[in-house]
Amino acid sequence: MGNDSLRRLWASVALVGMAMLQGCAVVTAPGFDFADPKTRTSVTLGQYVPGDSDQAAAGTVTPITPALIQAEARAKPTAIPPEVIKFFGEAKPYTIGPSDIITVIVYDHPELLPGAGTVISQQVDPTGISSAPGFLVDSEGIVFFPYAGRIHVGGLTESQASELVARRIARVIKDPQVTVRINSFRSRRAYVDGEVRVPGTQIFTDVPMTLPEAINRAGGVTAAGDRSFVTLTRDNETTVIDLPQLQELGVNPNRILLQNGDLVTVRNREDRKVFVMGEISRPSALVMRNGRLTLNEALGEAGGPNLNTANTSQIYVIRNASDGTPAVFHLNAGNPAALALAETFPLQPRDVVYIDPVPLVQWNRIMSLILPSAQALNTGRQIIGP
Repeated sequence: MGNDSLRRLWASVALVGMAMLQGCAVVTAPGFDFADPKTRTSVTLGQYVPGDSDQAAAGTVTPITPALIQAEARAKPTAIPPEVIKFFGEAKPYTIGPSDIITVIVYDHPELLPGAGTVISQQVDPTGISSAPGFLVDSEGIVFFPYAGRIHVGGLTESQASELVARRIARVIKDPQVTVRINSFRSRRAYVDGEVRVPGTQIFTDVPMTLPEAINRAGGVTAAGDRSFVTLTRDNETTVIDLPQLQELGVNPNRILLQNGDLVTVRNREDRKVFVMGEISRPSALVMRNGRLTLNEALGEAGGPNLNTANTSQIYVIRNASDGTPAVFHLNAGNPAALALAETFPLQPRDVVYIDPVPLVQWNRIMSLILPSAQALNTGRQIIGP
């Protein structure tokens, strides 16, 4: 009786296998769909739709074709995003501000130099910003100078401040020749952190503080930094700036001028990865190169499809759209010419690249789950049987 039960069990397993291999469909991934056995593809017939990858309809599978590549090329931005344009400006001369320290020199009157009876500031600055001898500009932009009294120099350039001091002391000194210089720049600062070599405060000087200038003063971007993922926070609003994209558009990033209190963060490349899984030699989480990585590069860096198990006609890219719905793209790489499409198909951060197995591999895996159970069942029957 035990042998009869075993034969019946094996017959049932064989029938299941024949149904899966010869029936109307076989179970496939990644959409938990059914494959057309004639085409051996996980894409349900009728779901192929053309269009821009950023506008793919939910629930459809878009083939990676020359038409899609051309649509993506047309969809690439050709102008600077408006949220970035607002940071552009023309550099202006530095103006004196609160906490700056200035030196006032009146030629032929050394008694008016700092240290000759005038009030100076040379204490240690708790902020770590070095100070120098001179006149400290108070919070209202005012300094006190002999024979001139209280002078409001805040908001003035060095030349304008020189002319103002000369006019005020002209009643005491005939034809005064006055020069005002900023000894210590302390009124304006920006903050640079993230993947730079020397994170910290960057002080505004008479050299315009542009975005590249601030990053350069911080030691430049480290090897782990992502130049396409630089954020600028101003007035409680954070904007992503893609420096390589600006260069591709022929725009000089030095046109981005920082303001007092800005926060610049260079993000880590690890924050934006692409995941390659399925029948691949080395399932991996790949970091992008400044936000750029093609499908061909991702497959190559992961060792390529597993030649023993992979169905190269079923390569998928799963992408979450802005509204949270997944978009699926399909590449039939059974034809080597399709690799040219993979080279021109750009991936986006958090994309998942998946390669289906061939039907025989799926069958073997299902059988590997069934056979141990069948053997255990037969063993149990033999134990309890007569």
